[in-house]
Amino acid sequence: MTTNSGTATEAILRGVLDRWQDAVGRHEPQEVAAQFTEDAIFQGLHPYSVGRPGVAAYYDSQPLGLTAEYRILETRTPADDLVLGYLAVDFSFTDRPTLSVNLSVLVRRTEEGWLISHYQVSRLD
Repeated sequence: MTTNSGTATEAILRGVLDRWQDAVGRHEPQEVAAQFTEDAIFQGLHPYSVGRPGVAAYYDSQPLGLTAEYRILETRTPADDLVLGYLAVDFSFTDRPTLSVNLSVLVRRTEEGWLISHYQVSRLD
């Protein structure tokens, strides 16, 4: 397992996460879900789901105006087709305070390109 924080690894993460961030900000739940594998394990701040329909439903339930700003804190490459990212994310709303969380993602190379196969949010309390 590689434990570096190399620019190639960060570029892979940014490619996926920038598309995710853009779709979240435009309130496009289906586009958000398209950044995930068909069998992705998704754990937001509600009960977990498996697959794109659960991801789409989660983001469809989020309020208009939601935006996400992320910082990559750590990366790992456990295998040639996997990238692990540990992030700090600030979700901003139009009508309530910003919610700061930690996010772990496992991004996998697929025939469709790099997609999120595991997503887990931890609240900072």
